[in-house]
Amino acid sequence: MKKIILALLLVTSLFSNEIKKDEKLRVFALPDQFGVYHTVDRHTKMYIVSFEKDTGKDVNTFLASKPKDYLQKHDAVFIANISKMPAIITKYFAMPKLKKYKHRILLINNEKDDRFRAKEEKITLYELENSVVKKIYFIDNAKEIEALL
Repeated sequence: MKKIILALLLVTSLFSNEIKKDEKLRVFALPDQFGVYHTVDRHTKMYIVSFEKDTGKDVNTFLASKPKDYLQKHDAVFIANISKMPAIITKYFAMPKLKKYKHRILLINNEKDDRFRAKEEKITLYELENSVVKKIYFIDNAKEIEALL
C-alpha cells in the first residue's frame, strides 16, 4: 500500500510543476495521434505547444506545408493539449482528423498535466539547450515558428 501511495505522489508531482526558464527538464513520453508513445529527451531543442483548437489548427497547417521530417530535422516536437476536449469529440472527430497529418503530434489528454504554460490564443514555444529551458515564447501564429527554429 505504501508503494502505491508513493507512486501516486510521484506521478502527481511530475504533472504539478509548471516549466520555468532555466529549469532542467526530465525525459518524458507522450502518445502521438496513433497511440504510439515517443520519448522527449535531451536532444530536443524546441517544444511547440498548443492548447486551443485554433492555435493547433494553425500549427498543423504550417507543419503540413513542410516535409514530413521537418520537426525531427530541427530537433523539435509539437505537443497538443487536448485534455479539455470532450472524450466523444476527441474520439470521433479530432483523432481521425489528426491521423491525416504526416507530421507527429504528441498529445496531452490528462487535465492534471499542467507543466506547460498557456496564454489565450497563443502558441507556446520552449527553447532548450541540453534539456535546460533557455527561453519561453508566446507567439501569435505558426509562421513565427520558422524564424525561431
